[in-house]
Amino acid sequence: MNTKDKLLALCVVIIWGVNFVVIKFGLDGVPPFLLGGLRFLFVLFPAILFVPRPKVPMKLLIMYGLAMNFGQFAFLFSAIKLGMPAGLASLVLQSQAFFTLLLCALFFREKIKLNHLLGITVAGIGITVLAMGQASAANITAIGFMLTLCAALSWASGNVVNKQIGRVSQGGSAFSVVVWSAAIPILPFFACSYLFEGSEAITHSLMNLNLKSAFSIAYLSFAASILGYSIWGNLLSRYETWRVAPLTLLVPIVGLATAWIILGETLSIAQTFGAVLVMVGLLINIFGALIKPRRPHFAKK
Repeated sequence: MNTKDKLLALCVVIIWGVNFVVIKFGLDGVPPFLLGGLRFLFVLFPAILFVPRPKVPMKLLIMYGLAMNFGQFAFLFSAIKLGMPAGLASLVLQSQAFFTLLLCALFFREKIKLNHLLGITVAGIGITVLAMGQASAANITAIGFMLTLCAALSWASGNVVNKQIGRVSQGGSAFSVVVWSAAIPILPFFACSYLFEGSEAITHSLMNLNLKSAFSIAYLSFAASILGYSIWGNLLSRYETWRVAPLTLLVPIVGLATAWIILGETLSIAQTFGAVLVMVGLLINIFGALIKPRRPHFAKK
């Protein structure tokens, strides 16, 4: 991965890390399914008027929209609304990296080398330590934790579909996929909002939309969705999954720091140790293959 793409990946990591606090802000005034519908409504319009439809099979576009857009955020928004702390949500959601590697190995037969396994294991231990440290200081509901894992699996499934889109695409960019796939979850989100949240809650939220909620919708639509997923989809289509997917393990570090600064979610010594383990795991995963054991040299007689 060249320097430009590394910087782009870092920008996405920061955007997605801050994203969890922004979601918390949005849910203070807008219920989860309605927030999801509004998010993708503003991803779709007005961009769809200027962006050509990607030349990919409609089946794949629908699968991507349902997995990456509807499934991931329906589960995640509901989890945070039901008590999942923003910092911990940013941690648990990154289990998508493990799901992605396993699914791509299953469907695309991508090889997972020893340094990848070691790096992911170390980073996984780091995430576990971070989660345990966060859990000791937060009232975490079992349903919130499980819904966040479901969101991670949905994200990983979207990554797999995006990989297939990259293989069969006959034109168009990752940006066009992000924009046009945003049309898929809007109706399911609004339908779920009407069924589970009720028309009164919808009307009250829209009629009393405050500045914080409006900022949240704008950030989720333009920064986290249009910018973030366009860059990420492009990177996944050009590099092996193992090079890209594990970089999202940096997201919880940004998420925890942001939650600490803005929401007052404190960081313990255990969490700091966990963050270090995540960094070590990433280094092993990315640079482990460059370390080759020295073979003894025997002089010829």
